[in-house]
Amino acid sequence: MNKPLRRIAIFCGLLVLTLLIRDNWLQYVKADELRTDTDNRRVAIERYATPRGDIIVDGKAITGHSTTSGDFKYKRTYKDGAMWAPVTGFVSQAYGANQLENLEDGILTGNDDRLFFRNTLDMITGKAKEGGNVVTTLNSAAQKAAYEGLAKRGKGAVVALEPSTGKILALASYPSYDPGTIAGGSEADEKAWKALDKKNNPDDPMLNRALREVYPPGSTFKVLTAAAALEDGLYDSADEKTDSPLPWTLPGTVTPLKNEGNIPCKNATLRVALQWSCNTVFGKIGYDLGNDKMLEEAKKFGFTEEQFTPVRSSASVFSEDMADSEVALSSIGQFNTAATPLQMAMVASAVANDGVLMKPYMVDELQASNLDVIEKNDPTEYSRPMSAKTAQIVQSLMETVVEKGTGTTAQIDGGVTVGGKTGTAQHGENNSKNPYAWFISYAKLGDGSKPVAVAVVVEDESAVRENISGSGLAAPIAKSVMEAVINSKK
Repeated sequence: MNKPLRRIAIFCGLLVLTLLIRDNWLQYVKADELRTDTDNRRVAIERYATPRGDIIVDGKAITGHSTTSGDFKYKRTYKDGAMWAPVTGFVSQAYGANQLENLEDGILTGNDDRLFFRNTLDMITGKAKEGGNVVTTLNSAAQKAAYEGLAKRGKGAVVALEPSTGKILALASYPSYDPGTIAGGSEADEKAWKALDKKNNPDDPMLNRALREVYPPGSTFKVLTAAAALEDGLYDSADEKTDSPLPWTLPGTVTPLKNEGNIPCKNATLRVALQWSCNTVFGKIGYDLGNDKMLEEAKKFGFTEEQFTPVRSSASVFSEDMADSEVALSSIGQFNTAATPLQMAMVASAVANDGVLMKPYMVDELQASNLDVIEKNDPTEYSRPMSAKTAQIVQSLMETVVEKGTGTTAQIDGGVTVGGKTGTAQHGENNSKNPYAWFISYAKLGDGSKPVAVAVVVEDESAVRENISGSGLAAPIAKSVMEAVINSKK
């Protein structure tokens, strides 16, 4: 072979080798990336070629599907979509997915590796591929009570937990949106999507206020401060007088910490102090315990960490390295202290469950299309922020609040004992905006069981400022949610 031909042969051989390497790189190294690339239209076409599985509440589907024209055969539909949006999230042919629709997408589309055997059998038998189901822990009656209660007030969120397990029974946010209006790829869906954008809608209906918004918790945080005082041994009982002078000046300042009205806060017992929500008592407790001990107790309840339900919840805030006056204000739920409604439901739940905080979760099990259980979630202990003795003392304090304190509007007839705590949290620069109304609570039945703990926050911008209170706005919603859970168990 002459020299020019040899060079051409070598060059052609290198070209063939390069093609082989490139082909193997694409087929074996980049295969998964290309298969899941959002720009790969075949992926989207395959995703909507079969009916999507359902999200289940109380044994019934709150989702569905309809057929469409074009490349995408099926589109997601929702029942009472706005009520359930904080739970389901959305899945859209044009805008992707979020929350449960995204996190459990593999099960719902039928593409999860755990469904391989099921899918193989279906292929052999000629059965069309179907998605699996996500069975939630939610209680439809509780969710309805929460959503309708918020709708009367304008803005806010509700979280209800089962204290003994951590199951989420209600997760409501208002204002909300119907995920079905953005499920397709039409001009109408695009118009709806733009209308939901925060830039075009300041009410931000797509914000999951139950999980993603952090609010100053106001006086509901005093429940945690009371637990910290008892756990540390600063006080030993509910009816021991505290070292709480009146007036009390914030340490390092010349500013007295004020109470709301003429209430009996001077050296008040923990019971009286929580009954009337004495700022001076709990502010001084926070100062006496110090930043480190208050932060340690807050962390035991879940503060400073994101929670995954599996939908992510923002981390609640209790700061470190604060001045003494700032610790005092933080201990009554002001200054930098901020919490999600989920977090404050966790506080109430731990108290109700005798000091054991269970990890909150909203997915009970994952099912194949034939209803075989693929995965079952079991209750998991999150922490023990207080002893059983301390929890029972705090229960006694909270029950006094509802029996004859600031939370009487949450009382439930029929032998049900309710423990609760109201809160009115400052909002805006120099407290210029309407405050947030809070209520956290739990219900105890005659047999001693405590089936539900609730946190409610209301942002009622239209209310007269003087009429805003946890008792007036938030407690009635909590009461209706607790009643819904109790009645559903009869």
